Amino acid sequence: MVFNLVNQQITKSPNHQITKSTNPNNMLLQVNNLKTYFDTDEGVVRAVDGVSFEIDEGKTLGIVGESGCGKSMTAYSILRLIPQPPGRIAGGEILFDGTNLLTLPDEQIRAIRGNDIAMIFQEPMTSLNPVFTIGDQIAEVIQLHRKADRQTAWKRSIELLEMVGIPSPEERVKSYPHELSGGMRQRAMIAMAISCDPRLLIADEPSTALDVTIQAQILDVLRRLQNELGMALILITHDLGVVAEMAHDVLVMYAGEAVEQADVTSLFARPHHPYTRGLLNSVPTLNMEEEQLPTIEGTVPDPTYYPQGCRFAPRCDFVVDACGQAQSLQADAGHLVRCSEWKRIIDIE
Repeated sequence: MVFNLVNQQITKSPNHQITKSTNPNNMLLQVNNLKTYFDTDEGVVRAVDGVSFEIDEGKTLGIVGESGCGKSMTAYSILRLIPQPPGRIAGGEILFDGTNLLTLPDEQIRAIRGNDIAMIFQEPMTSLNPVFTIGDQIAEVIQLHRKADRQTAWKRSIELLEMVGIPSPEERVKSYPHELSGGMRQRAMIAMAISCDPRLLIADEPSTALDVTIQAQILDVLRRLQNELGMALILITHDLGVVAEMAHDVLVMYAGEAVEQADVTSLFARPHHPYTRGLLNSVPTLNMEEEQLPTIEGTVPDPTYYPQGCRFAPRCDFVVDACGQAQSLQADAGHLVRCSEWKRIIDIE
């Protein structure tokens, strides 16, 4: 393929500091006790409050939870895109192939963004520059990180648009963002994200605001590219159907914390946390007939004033006195759950 010939002419930026891992466990990313806070007039917003997880080479981690739970802030923290001020990473480690990204100077983290770790943002229309063509924007990334000349970068841009399923890529590469449909813009964002063969791709709600058919096509593109390129994928979504289809492991977040972690089969078969059960029960099914869709009563707590103890307790059907105390993650055969009552909950059919 022409793609392979062009790719061979492109080399890593001299500022690129991450090398191939020799870790026998294939762990690519390890996040330990990450805390991302925002200082506001109302108080300190604990957007991400002690989250830990890991992802292996070539695997997919789904991060789920309702709006405001800290999913996107976790992704921005990995890439150190938190605006300072008012935001700050108050603690923790982000180990990418053994290197703590939080200790790197700005020049090195900029070399890693878009190169080793890339991100597809939630809304492509606001992520793409309206005054530059799609080809110019993809080529700029290639020229920046791979030190390629203009002609080589432009050829690679066309190949990338073809890879993500955009028809007539030689013509579309000259298009401006407003000339593309929502699905095409999302494909262009994916092309830009994979332009430097990242080892980790973070996709923040990649199918939101797209119709069902286009959603399925975008997910198929991501799955195919992951298989072809061998990259790890962090998939941030509120759609449990997407998680079931795409992910190997799942991290459920609520009010800035990880409340449950497990492989996708175990989590769907036997959810341990009452919040996870509520999310799964609220998914519509074909055999519901005219039954009312179950909901999780109440609202997410104010991030400047979380309740003591379990943050889900004010909305929980299983609450007991012990829920007023701080909850730690407990292990059950590969399952991690932040709930002292999980044994009682899983026995309830």
